[in-house]
This record gives sequence, C-alpha cells and structure tokens, in this order.
Amino acid sequence: MKQPNDLILRTTTHLIAFILLGFSIYLFFAGHNAPGGGFIGGLMTSAAFILMYMTYGYDKIKKILPINFRMVAVTGLLVAVLSGLGSFVFQEPFLSHTSGYFEIPLLGEKHLATAMLFDLGVYLVVVGVTLTIILSITTDSGDEFNKDTGVS
Repeated sequence: MKQPNDLILRTTTHLIAFILLGFSIYLFFAGHNAPGGGFIGGLMTSAAFILMYMTYGYDKIKKILPINFRMVAVTGLLVAVLSGLGSFVFQEPFLSHTSGYFEIPLLGEKHLATAMLFDLGVYLVVVGVTLTIILSITTDSGDEFNKDTGVS
C-alpha cells in the first residue's frame, strides 16, 4: 500500500540526492586546502545512496547501480596504501606528498596534491564500509545482500 507522501519523498529525493552528491564532490576536492576530504565526502556520498535505497527500495537501486560495496572498500584501501608506498619510489618517507598548479580544461588553474590520492582511497573505503554495514543490517539479516555479494 502506497503512502500519501510517497510522491513527495520520491520527488524530493532527486533533488536532495543531487545536492548531497554535488556537495560530497566539493568536500572531497576542498579537503587538502580547507575542511573536508575523503572521509566527510564519503559520508555525504553514502548518505545520498542510503536516501535512494530508502526511497526506491533495495531491489530497484541494485538493478540501476549494481555496485559491490565490499569491493569498493577493498579498492579504496588498496589506493590509500599504494599512495603511501608511492613515496618510497622517490626515496621519501611514507605518505610524503607533493603538489603543484595545473591547468584543467573548463576549471582553469587548480592546485592539486598527491594527498588527493590518499583522500580518494579514504573516500572509497568510507563509502564501501558504510554502505556494506547499513545494507547488510537492513536487508533481512543480510540474506539478500550476501547473495548479491557472494558471501554467505
């Protein structure tokens, strides 16, 4: 049975999820110069995904976004560790980073740092772990979720 506010929830979810995802990208890129970074950006992205799962249901979102969030977390951890190990190639201490100004089409000159690679890893770990935990809790003791990810 549909709720009277179902239409309102679905309509506002489009806008709110778009705003959350846009703000998470802003926070991610602002992280090396201002408050923000991979952790809070990942939490904002997770909030947008959770809102979509709550509004449209697990099965419908799983068809649209067939993402294995456990693999996202593992990939993020690998990116974070490799970004730290990359400094050894240049005989620098672990997690040393460098930065510079680069001309990016449509955005102009931007300050970029190798620390963003570590932030990307943190971002992916936070999204992967947050959604893995929440989806496994909310999908009937994790039965549907574990079936999709191949874990029993």
